[in-house]
Amino acid sequence: MQEQEQINTKINFGSASFKKYFANTGWMFGEKIVRLVLTFFVGIYIVRYLGPEQFGLLGYALGFVGLFSTISTLGLDGIVTRELVKTPDKKDVLLGTAFILRLVGAVVSVSLLSAGLWVTQDDSFTVIMMFIIASASFFQSFGVIEYFFQSRVEAKYAVIIQFASVLLTSLIKLIFIFSGASLIYFAIAAGIEFVFLAIGFVIIYKQRSFNIFDWNFSKSVASSLLKDSWPLILSGMVVAIYVKIDQVLIKNMMGNEPNGYYTAAARLCEAWYFIPIAITNSLFPAVINAKQTSEVLYKSRLQKLYDIVTWLAVLIALPVTFFSEEIITFLLGERFLPSAPVFVIYIWAGVAVFLGVASSRFLILENLTKLSFYRTAMGMVINVILNLILIPKYGIIGSAYATLISYSVATFSIGISKTTFHQLSMMLKSILFINFYKFIIILWQSRLKKK
Repeated sequence: MQEQEQINTKINFGSASFKKYFANTGWMFGEKIVRLVLTFFVGIYIVRYLGPEQFGLLGYALGFVGLFSTISTLGLDGIVTRELVKTPDKKDVLLGTAFILRLVGAVVSVSLLSAGLWVTQDDSFTVIMMFIIASASFFQSFGVIEYFFQSRVEAKYAVIIQFASVLLTSLIKLIFIFSGASLIYFAIAAGIEFVFLAIGFVIIYKQRSFNIFDWNFSKSVASSLLKDSWPLILSGMVVAIYVKIDQVLIKNMMGNEPNGYYTAAARLCEAWYFIPIAITNSLFPAVINAKQTSEVLYKSRLQKLYDIVTWLAVLIALPVTFFSEEIITFLLGERFLPSAPVFVIYIWAGVAVFLGVASSRFLILENLTKLSFYRTAMGMVINVILNLILIPKYGIIGSAYATLISYSVATFSIGISKTTFHQLSMMLKSILFINFYKFIIILWQSRLKKK
């Protein structure tokens, strides 16, 4: 214990390890920033072009498909990355097994979508749009190659493909806009990026002297992966419900136009959600290695991760709080001013989302995936109930409050277990800026000493 306590938990900015993870994070952030800029501004053109009514219908189609498409991933991303870090010599069996499992997951998700559409009895045009969007899940199966690059802290290879894919997709969307294309073409564009990604991942994997034909499927590995991932599969389904159900309910209870206002605001907020994903994906191997080295170092790195994502979420939310109408008018036009109140409320849900993404990695690492499911299920139930209560009374603003409350409950309910209560304490330290204040005090004291 004494040896553990003496381990230096400060970041060594000059170390090779720090430079490696910093470079990896830099590649991921570079791609995500380019993606944000491209998809953000192209998305603005799409919203302006389609208008509230048609954009609301597109948002409904995307949201309804999203209720089922999450099943196709089978919650394997973090688990496969973890296993690749631990046993890199088994990459072919891990990637091959994960690929087959994701293909099966895609079949299941499309089948469930078909059943859902039979219940809703949507018109034929909407049904066609949904199946076009859902077909992308088959191509997403090649995303297992990204797990491989994540485990090796070699994000740049995946980034090259992702950048090329988003660039091509953005160009195609712009062509659709300037050629006066109908709504169905934007449904096609929603899934075409995954076709480019699949092709690109296979090419870059081969260029790195690896071959997808070396992959092989193992029943025992599949069983092991699913044993760990099944709570995440259920959790993903629950997440999809409480992330997308608001748009589905608004469309059915209020119509396409209000859903267009709500979806526009939600898209502006969710555009920033790449940040915690990029940070956690890049630093996850470092956290795993820290756990194997020292409990003190492990907790220190987790706390720093929580601090970073929380502070970034707050920095994003503050300007929106004071300038929401100006931002909406500038970006979307006066037609979308009804989105402004939703924008203000929804943006603060980002604090819970950022912390939720980071803490979900902790739960995977500690093999507490059941708890991940329980807290997500709690958030989903609260979200559905609040939406059903608040939408009839307060419209899209009520749905925004339902999102904020349910996201927060889902994230902070990690403290209901004695095993993970300390994680709630760490999150609260981040929200209260405890370490930031400590840093300022230390900085101030060091300056006084110099004087």
